[in-house]
Amino acid sequence: MSTTPAPASSLTSTVLHRLVQEGRAPRLLDVRTPGEFRTAHIPGSYNVPLHTLREHRSELLAHLDEDVVLVCRSGARAALAGKALADAGLPNLRVLEGGIVAWETAGAPVDRGPERWDMERQVRLVAGSIVLTTGLIGVFVPGVHLVGTAIGAGLTYAALSNSCTMGVLLSKLPYNRGPRPDIRTVIAELRSTS
Repeated sequence: MSTTPAPASSLTSTVLHRLVQEGRAPRLLDVRTPGEFRTAHIPGSYNVPLHTLREHRSELLAHLDEDVVLVCRSGARAALAGKALADAGLPNLRVLEGGIVAWETAGAPVDRGPERWDMERQVRLVAGSIVLTTGLIGVFVPGVHLVGTAIGAGLTYAALSNSCTMGVLLSKLPYNRGPRPDIRTVIAELRSTS
């Protein structure tokens, strides 16, 4: 009989900030894209994008033996990362409740880089633009509006399944990729701060 790992518990920004200030910070893995990470991240966090984490979770596992807090924009991707690591056998996982948005709202410190749009905003722009364009063209060309209907169906599925194909596709654009964290470098950094 197989057991399903428990989902990662959450941790509030206030509690995490206190732990950091007391010098008891857990390992912070930020699972957003490199572009999002460079825009703003919690000092001392490691960027391991969700797709990289999933692909190399067994390699990471050996270097994550203490408490781990997973961070993303709002908590959704971090929850997916938590499931992937829990499935691989890592205990002591927590997700930063509300993600980096809640962290910044709480007034906690962030390291800032060049400003970029976060993935959720990019998805809204692309989806909205497609729906608007096909809606306008559909006035003159019958049937084109169905493209917008398909986008709406895709967004509905994304909400229900807590996944986003459009976000995955957008994350592959050069704007979002930036320098991809090399898993060997991440592991070396994790090892050097053990």
